Amino acid sequence: MRITESHQKSQLKDEELILNYKATGDVAVLGSLYDRYIHLVFGVCLNYLRHSEDSQDAAMSIFEKLAEDLKRHEVVNFKSWLHVMARNHCLMKLRSASFKTDRSTIDINSESGMEYGIWAHHVDGDLEDDLIILENCIDKLENDQQRSVRLFFLEQKCYQEICELTGYEMKKVKSYIQNGKRNLKICVENNRERQN
Repeated sequence: MRITESHQKSQLKDEELILNYKATGDVAVLGSLYDRYIHLVFGVCLNYLRHSEDSQDAAMSIFEKLAEDLKRHEVVNFKSWLHVMARNHCLMKLRSASFKTDRSTIDINSESGMEYGIWAHHVDGDLEDDLIILENCIDKLENDQQRSVRLFFLEQKCYQEICELTGYEMKKVKSYIQNGKRNLKICVENNRERQN
């Protein structure tokens, strides 16, 4: 690739690069887009996986998954969508039996300045227990909130896709997700307090 072509790609907006990638399947275009946010992906991975080598491997795996997923999804806000994708990838990695065996002493209490979401006040305990608590709390959400939260966070659907799948209005989807997150945080914290 000539330097001028590379420079032109770097000047394009995320949406333009996504459309270009979907039209051509050119991995170099996707790489140009991913380079903008590799620091974000690596930071999310390091936040969850705690080891630089594991985080680098995860960032590579996320890029490979991105090459497939981006063809199938309509993405409105790429940065946010990629952040959710990276977080979900890491959570699934933490849940896998092989990773637990390899990293049986993951320290999820150390402060790294990164976003923790509902894990912000994690005190001693097993991550698997926290994930079970989270799943139970999701099950307790009102149906509309539960469906929206599952589609957004677990299935990585954007707002527009959730509207199309559920028939909910955009404002409702945003409200269900925001209220669902708040209710999940309260539920998880209450469950932790009961355990202590």
